Amino acid sequence: METGQLQIRPATSADLGAVARIFAFYVTSSVATFEEDPPGVPQWRQRRDDLAGRGLPFLVAEADGTVAGYAYASPWRPKPAYRHTVEDSVYLEPGHRGQGLGRLLLDALLARCADTGVRQVIAVIADTGDPASVALHRACGFTDAGRLTEVGDKHGRRIDTVLMQRGLQPGGTVPG
Repeated sequence: METGQLQIRPATSADLGAVARIFAFYVTSSVATFEEDPPGVPQWRQRRDDLAGRGLPFLVAEADGTVAGYAYASPWRPKPAYRHTVEDSVYLEPGHRGQGLGRLLLDALLARCADTGVRQVIAVIADTGDPASVALHRACGFTDAGRLTEVGDKHGRRIDTVLMQRGLQPGGTVPG
């Protein structure tokens, strides 16, 4: 997908430094992720290669030649019965938030997931007090699936997670 100076495309090895930098910002300065140590490029390469081996998408948004965000789908759980269910992850450079880029990334990710036979996509969203991620997922057709209370401890805070879900295939819808 390309819009003007914006392109949504599969992540390459050359993108992983930018991916690591974007994620490190959220790891060190927020509770949006429960990671406490930012993974480096080798860990991102391993993650991208693992997802590719599973046929799951890892996309970047490139704006004016620079990686401005990324999204990927990873297995929801390791047990075989969950093989058609994934969890989505979407992160943007802070300066690119609020411009519709997250929506473009998530829409593209959902389309690629549907093409690979994924039936359900789960979003696990840290309840940080910022409604942006929940609003993004609602705009992309996700519905509320539950809340886990105080499951995360980071930066001196106990954090809930909001669970959202979206069906992608016929017979895979979630009642709203």
